Amino acid sequence: MGSLRMSSFQLVPQVYTHSILSKTRVICSLRTQKSLVRALATQASSSSSSAKMVKGIRVYEHGGPEVLKWEDVEVGEPKEGEVRVKNKAIGLNFIDVYFRKGIYKTPSIPYIPGVEACGVVTAVGPGLTGRQVGDVVAFAGGATGSYVEEQILPANKVVPVPPSIDPTVAASLLLKGMTAQFLLRRCFKVEPGHTILVHAAAGGVGSLLCQWANALGATVIGTVSTKEKAAQAKEDGCHHVIINKEEDFVARVTEITSGNGVEVVYDSVGKDTFEGSLTCLKSRGYMVSFGQSSGAPDPVPLSALSVKSLFLTRPSLFHYTATRDELLETAGEVFASVDAGILRVRVNHTYSLSEAALAHSDLENRKTSGSVVLIP
Repeated sequence: MGSLRMSSFQLVPQVYTHSILSKTRVICSLRTQKSLVRALATQASSSSSSAKMVKGIRVYEHGGPEVLKWEDVEVGEPKEGEVRVKNKAIGLNFIDVYFRKGIYKTPSIPYIPGVEACGVVTAVGPGLTGRQVGDVVAFAGGATGSYVEEQILPANKVVPVPPSIDPTVAASLLLKGMTAQFLLRRCFKVEPGHTILVHAAAGGVGSLLCQWANALGATVIGTVSTKEKAAQAKEDGCHHVIINKEEDFVARVTEITSGNGVEVVYDSVGKDTFEGSLTCLKSRGYMVSFGQSSGAPDPVPLSALSVKSLFLTRPSLFHYTATRDELLETAGEVFASVDAGILRVRVNHTYSLSEAALAHSDLENRKTSGSVVLIP
């Protein structure tokens, strides 16, 4: 019994010690958690203090122009390889409509629309060279996000804007101009003596295609929707203008080319013109489909191409400016063509950024011609 009592007595301090240690661990754990919470709060406060609120457009669901919401947007500090740019002008493009409707997919929703803008660098990321605060830069293509007063951009995706180019012109020109450049110079190389057909000839890209192709020595046939747009297309270098509402463009092209057809068709309209465009091509002609403002074209059997050994392509600017060198070369040729007087940029319509919904509506209803720009 004595030994039992001794054994019981020895257990008491062990249990007591274990209890003390457990409480100590709990207290230490709580202190650690409190320290972590304070650290996170400090970090969040620091991050919040380095960010600021600007105005912009955000889309929460696909749909009509009404889904473009004007609201506060947070913009932070640029990280390594990034710059922060205060937008002076934002280009409106039909691709913005495709994203808004869900025809083209964004990585996530909600998202900020817009793929083109020109502005001034307000901050550069750590260790970045070749860019500095005050530089005037533009960007086009890649991720969406330009419908804001200020934004963070990858430094390797912006291009320097020459002093001779106004920011409003740069924002209205870069995406459309680079599109015209790769369509005419690389997708199909237009040369003197070629006859080409440009649909939506008075549109943002169509206007530039007509001017540039004319300068390259091609005979340009353009289609438009109104007499007013026909007059503009004529000014832009169209030798023959077809008003779709009044004439059958296939019959007119056949007449103009004496039944020979055209070397290439540049079609951004899609469903309403696609089949007729194939008919307008001569043997071994190129069908370049780069948009679908009237909807996606119906599927085309390969046998439809074999009749005249036609070529069909659905190109994207992003694949023609995939490298930094390609981007700089393409943008440089566009800006040089403006300075040389080859390209005349028509910024026919400007809207406040807060009026983006109205601008989208007017663009879709063909109430605009030339380029459209949003001003923050």
